[in-house]
Formats: sequence, structure tokens, C-alpha cells
Amino acid sequence: MQDSLAGNGVIRKLFIGEARLYRDHLLRLDADSRHSRFGGGVSDEFIRNYVGTTFGLSAIVHGFFVDGLLRGAAELRPLGPTFAREAEAALSIEQPWQSHGVGSALLDRTLLAARNRGIKMLHMACLANNRRMQELARKFAAELSFDFGGVVGEVTAPRPTPLSVLREVVADNCGFATAMLDVHSRMLKLPSQQGSPR
Repeated sequence: MQDSLAGNGVIRKLFIGEARLYRDHLLRLDADSRHSRFGGGVSDEFIRNYVGTTFGLSAIVHGFFVDGLLRGAAELRPLGPTFAREAEAALSIEQPWQSHGVGSALLDRTLLAARNRGIKMLHMACLANNRRMQELARKFAAELSFDFGGVVGEVTAPRPTPLSVLREVVADNCGFATAMLDVHSRMLKLPSQQGSPR
């Protein structure tokens, strides 16, 4: 089902036409959050190019939305060809929404998507000083190995079940309905914004 947390926040899958929302979210990350997400400092141009390829690489992105704005995201990116058995997970959460359970909820949805696609090993790479990501990985029974000042968490995903597949289908349908309501809401606000004095 659709997750609701941090007040009026909602977690749902991003659709292919919503790449702009993902790009804008990544561009809004503060310097520390951007550094943690990408393992170093990256430019705005790098982020634009990165997002441009994300949805074409069979990646699945779940987003945390507050009032229609994407404030956090979890990306599941297969490593290798279609039907790969390994994938990488990466999380990004804007600073005001960190340490409020958003990362746990996003990773839970990512693990469900990985499970339903037969992914056996999920890699989460983060810097050695990224304590939040390490604690999150430990919470999901990850075994962490330290190497060259970084951390790699590996989570073995269980096999899919009819219930896990149904859970994802229901969540996707609820997410699609929420996305359509957000679009409709923005369209209704547009005429009033155009008519307002400047």
C-alpha cells in the first residue's frame, strides 16, 4: 500500500515522465547530502546528465513526496543486463526530512521491488563517515565490509511471493492515482496563479 509518513508525506514510484522531479530533487540537495549521495562533490551538469540516463537503464525510483514536491528518493539500479541478479540501491533525502524515518520507508520499498525482480544481492555504497546510511543498512540486516575508506552494504533479498508481488501492484496503483491527483491539483491552481496580481 501507499506509505504515508512525516505528516503529509507519501511514498510512491516515479513514472518515466517524472524524471524532471527527480532531477530537481537532486539539485536541491545541500552540499553534504549531495556529497553523501554521489560519494563526492558533483556539479549540477553531472546531475542533469545522470538523471537523463537513469530511467533508460531499467532503474526504479521511489519518491517521498510532500505537498506534491519530491523530497527524498531511493533508486534501484540493476548491475548488468536485463534480469540482472544484482543491483545497486542509492538514497537521497533533503536535509529537513532526514532522521524522520523516510530512509527506512524508502529502503523498504526498494527491497520489495528488488525481491519481486529476482535480485539476489543489493549493494549500497556509501562513504565511511555516512553514519546514517550505515545505521540504515544495519537495520535491514546488511553485512558491512570496510575497504579504502568506504562502506559497501550487501543485502540478500528473499524470493518473491504472490503476496509481495500483490503488495507492489497495489502500491503502484495507489501511487499512480496519487500522481494523477497531484497533476489535477496543480492544473486547478494554475489559472488562479495566472490571474493573480504581480
